[in-house]
Amino acid sequence: MEAINYLLKFAFDAVLMILILRVWLQLVRADFYNPLSQFIVKVSNPLVIPLRRIIPGLGGVDLATIVLAYVVATLTFIIIPLLNGGPIDIISALYLGLIYLIKQAGMLLFMIMLIMALMSWVVQGYNPTLMIFNQLTAPVLTPIRRIIPSIGGLDLSVLIAFLLLNVLNILLSGWVPYWSMV
Repeated sequence: MEAINYLLKFAFDAVLMILILRVWLQLVRADFYNPLSQFIVKVSNPLVIPLRRIIPGLGGVDLATIVLAYVVATLTFIIIPLLNGGPIDIISALYLGLIYLIKQAGMLLFMIMLIMALMSWVVQGYNPTLMIFNQLTAPVLTPIRRIIPSIGGLDLSVLIAFLLLNVLNILLSGWVPYWSMV
C-alpha cells in the first residue's frame, strides 16, 4: 500500500507542479517559444483546454488552470486517505488543498532557484532553460536585489529568498498541525 501511496502522491505532485508552472509562465509573460514553455503548455493542454470552455480567464490570469491546480491539490487529501481507509473530510480537504497549493508553489520556486544557482556555476553562455528560470524568478529576486546589491560579484538575493521561503513554510506549517503528513 505504501508504494501505491507514493506513486499517487508523485502523480498528484507532478500534475500540480506542471499546472503551477503554466500559470506562473503566463503571469511573468515568459518566452512562449522556449522549449521548456512549450513542454509545459503541451503537457497541460489536455487538462486545461476543456476547462477553459467553462471557466474563462480574467484580466490575463488563467482561472481555469488555477481552479484545476486547486482541485488537484484538494483531491490529494481526498483520494489518498480514501484508499487508506481513512475518513473523508471535504472541508478539511478544501482547506489543506489551498495550503498545499501555496506550499507547492513555494517549493517549486525554491527548486528553480536552487537549479539556477547550480547552473550558474556550470553553464557558460546562453541556455534556454536558464533564461526561463530567470524570467520566472525575476519578480521575487528583483526587489531583493534592489535592497541588497551583489557584493563582489556574489548575488545574495537567492540566499535571502531561501530564508524568506523557509519562514513562509514555517508559518504555513503552523496552520496545519499534522504538516508532516502532507
